[in-house]
Parts: sequence; C-alpha cells; structure tokens
Amino acid sequence: MTPINDLFTRFGPPAKTKFLLLGSPDFHSENLMNWVRSLNLEHVSPFALKGPEISRRPASAAAEEAHRLALMRRWFFARKPDAGFVLTDFPATLLQALVLDEWLDARDEALSAVVVAGPGSSESVVSHYRTLGLLVEASELAA
Repeated sequence: MTPINDLFTRFGPPAKTKFLLLGSPDFHSENLMNWVRSLNLEHVSPFALKGPEISRRPASAAAEEAHRLALMRRWFFARKPDAGFVLTDFPATLLQALVLDEWLDARDEALSAVVVAGPGSSESVVSHYRTLGLLVEASELAA
C-alpha cells in the first residue's frame, strides 16, 4: 500500500519515472534534491557525460550545441528501454527540448514531469513544457 504522503504516486512506477529538472537547483530546493537522490533513478547531466573528455573550447556555440546533443543522444539511445531517469542541465534550449521530445516519441516514451528546480532555466523551455502540461512547481514536490 502506498503511503498517503507519497508525492509521486501520480507519476506511475518509480523505476519508469522520467523527470527533467530545469535551472540550477538552489538552496531553497534542498528537499527536492533529497527526493531526487531517494528515487534511485539514473541521474544524468551533459556535464557529467563530458567529464572524461579533454576539455577544449569549441569553435562556436553551434559546435558546442551539436556536441552536447551528440553526447545526450548517445546516452539516451544506449539506456534500457523505458528506464527511469532524472535529467539536469538538459534541455537548456528550446532546440534541445524539441530534440528530446523527438527522441521520446521515437521510443514511444513520455516524461512524467518537468520541474523548475531553480533560477537559470530558459523561459522558452519552461513555456514549452508548460504548454505540454508537464510543468510541476518544485514547491509542490518538495513540500
């Protein structure tokens, strides 16, 4: 039986839950970050995937965007089908959000929710997920 205070029962089985955390989590979202760690889901950030590589400045912002999309695409299609995850720092742009939507469609998957975890999230990305009805306020989850 699921406890009444389980905030995530509406998102389905925890192992299949897929969340996006937009923005930089700040000290106000400590409860949210503790909850994210408690889910035992794969926590992915493009910065973590890029870590082992030699850090060189790309020739342009477009090259950086293409590199980030390539890293995330490799991770996304290499994971087990329908495995849950928590993404931070991605998508950072509307283009990345649209590409992620295409990847999810290609695997017949859907996001459980998108949370604005702190400042720094792109307004166009927030608006995109609000339009799709996926945006959940961090205060609702971390209460």
